[in-house]
This record gives sequence, structure tokens and C-alpha cells, in this order.
Amino acid sequence: MIQYSHQEAIDELDDAILTILQQEGRISNVDLAARVNLSPPAVHARLKRLEQQGIIRQYVALLDRERIGFDMLCFINVSLQLHQQEHVDNFRRLMLAMPQVLECHHLTGEYDYLLKVAVRNRKELEQFVVNQLTPIPGIARIHTSLVLTEIKSTTALPLNTAT
Repeated sequence: MIQYSHQEAIDELDDAILTILQQEGRISNVDLAARVNLSPPAVHARLKRLEQQGIIRQYVALLDRERIGFDMLCFINVSLQLHQQEHVDNFRRLMLAMPQVLECHHLTGEYDYLLKVAVRNRKELEQFVVNQLTPIPGIARIHTSLVLTEIKSTTALPLNTAT
């Protein structure tokens, strides 16, 4: 039995189901059941439990951003001037509302936040930084890095690796 948090423990069958789903999110329940040697109702029950526990958060389609016109992937470091709660709350609320921001991480170190941002071109990046990010109250510094080549991009967690 693998303990993933202080509350949820999953067994090897759950682990196998999660590993397959991370690679093949549209696999049918029947095919998934056959792959893990369980009946479809048993797999369905396990999936429902994993969903209720919050281990499976959602099912999504992963799009090829370049094929749909989002040619620029950027990482933007942001520092806040003062760490007053109202500025922090406002910044976080605004990041949640900006569709260009794919990820927002609160950091330790030189910068306070790291944003992963997808835009169509240089003009959209300029508009985002100048018109949306810079006017946010409390921002001290913004540092933008453009991705030249995406070497690896995955959403799959390494469930079957030894720790």
C-alpha cells in the first residue's frame, strides 16, 4: 500500500489505474479493467473513490499549444514590493482570472512568483506584460524569459518510481 498523503492510501491496483489514465485519459472502462485484470464495475468503483478522495481532480484534453497558434511560451518571475496581505490576495485573484497564465507558483528565493504564460506572439506578450501585469498594485519587479525549445512537457506524475 502506498501512502500519498496523511489521509489517502492507494494500493498497487489504484497505482496501475492512475498510471494508465495519465497516459490514456480516454481509455474505456472496459479496456482499463482488462489492463489491470479487474472487472469493469470494480474499476468504476475504484475510479469513483479516487475522484471522491480528490486524487483524480479532473479529466481534460491536452492541446498542442503551437498547433492552435500559441507560439510563445514564457516564464515570468514577479516580485512584490511589500508582502501586505491585500496585495498578495489581489495578485493571486488576478492570476486566477488571467487565461494566459497557465500556472502560477509562489516561490522562495529572489522572486515571489513564477508564472507560466502562453501567448500567440510578441505583441500579445507585450500587451500582457505592459497592460495586465505591470499595473497590478504592489509589483516591484518583473523578469520575463522566453522558451526557445520545450524539451519536456508532461502532466504525468511518476507513480511507479521507487523512492
